[in-house]
Formats: sequence, C-alpha cells, structure tokens
Amino acid sequence: MRLLNKSLMTNLIALIITAIGICMPEQHIKNIGFYALSGALTNWIAIYMLFEKIPFVYGSGIIPNKFESFKSAIKKMIMEQFFSAENLEKFLNGDEIKRYAKDTITKKIDYDKIFDSFVALLLDSKFGSIINMFMSDNTLEKLRESFVIKIDESLEQIIENIDIDSSKVSNQIITKIEGVIDTRLDELTPDMVKELIQKIIREHLGWLVVWGGIFGGIIGFIASFIS
Repeated sequence: MRLLNKSLMTNLIALIITAIGICMPEQHIKNIGFYALSGALTNWIAIYMLFEKIPFVYGSGIIPNKFESFKSAIKKMIMEQFFSAENLEKFLNGDEIKRYAKDTITKKIDYDKIFDSFVALLLDSKFGSIINMFMSDNTLEKLRESFVIKIDESLEQIIENIDIDSSKVSNQIITKIEGVIDTRLDELTPDMVKELIQKIIREHLGWLVVWGGIFGGIIGFIASFIS
C-alpha cells in the first residue's frame, strides 16, 4: 500500500503540474511536469514489470520467470553463509558443543537411581554381610553425595576426551540441512517468492518512483532553458 501511495501521489503531482503548464504560456512549468511524469511513470512501469508479466513485452515478469534461479540462490546463500563445512567444523571442535553434550547427558541421568542400584548390588554380593555388619543404612546414605560428585567428574572427563570426527559429522549435518532446505523450497511457489521479495524491497521501490519524478522535473527545468 505504501508503494502504491508513493507512486500514485508522485504521478498525480506530476500530472497536475503538467496540466497547469499546458494552461500557462510559460514553457518551464509544462516541461517540468512532462519530464517529472515521464520519470515517475517509467519507473512505476519498470517496477510493475519486475513482478508481473506483460504480454508481448520481453523481459517483464523477471522474478516469477526466474523462480528456480531465486530458489537456487536462496539455498546457496544459506549453505555458504551459515552452514558451510568450515563453520560446522569450528562449532563441533569448540568447547560449546562439549558443554552442551555434558548438560544434555547429565539432565537425563538419575544419579540417585545409580547410587541405589550400586548399593543394592553390593548388598546382594558376597560382601553384603560384611557391609551390613560394619555399616548402617545411614552410613551408606552419607556416601551418596560424594558418589554423585565422583560420577559427575568422571562423566565430564569422558566427554572432554571424546574425539569427534568433525569432518565426517559436519558432512552428515550438511546433508540433512540441505534436505530440510530443499523440502522447504519445494513448497514455495512463484507467487510466494514474488510476495517475499516485494515485502523486502517494497519501501525502496516506492522511493524509486519518487526520485524518478524529482530528477525528471529537474531535467525538464534544465531542458526548458536549453530549448
């Protein structure tokens, strides 16, 4: 709507100046109006031709016509700028991924259940009678906290020492990401791409019409003196 308003107002103003110039003996006003209208109207038509195909006008409707090229360009930009093999390898080799792995694993581990299972295993073993003889249930419970700390420390060391084949993993991730992008792009239609691009550059396209009218008017003013 903003593009339409800017374009319509610019062309309307240029048309009014042209009409006033025609009614006046002075050539300057008429030239300013004609040139301004020519510049604004030409840019308006050119913008329209970007998105809509006009019969028998070669080159019109370039955005819907180049739909597949736009899809390829979008995919290429996403993969090269955000999900390149180099960027993924840096991420996989960084401390963040190991910290994330530790946090994810520790949240899923029930340390109390491990401790209870370990105690039950000891009591059911041949050492159970000895443990019952010298250690009460309360004494065993006091070992729970230190047991959990030791398990957590061991788990952290295991994760730190994991050797990730970042090249192989990054290639697998890239393949999956490309599959997701391809699936999403296949859902796009020429009209959806056209609307997407219009939303991005609509405001700037409106100013093209405005400046076309302004520069056209300036050229008309200069031309009136030359003639």
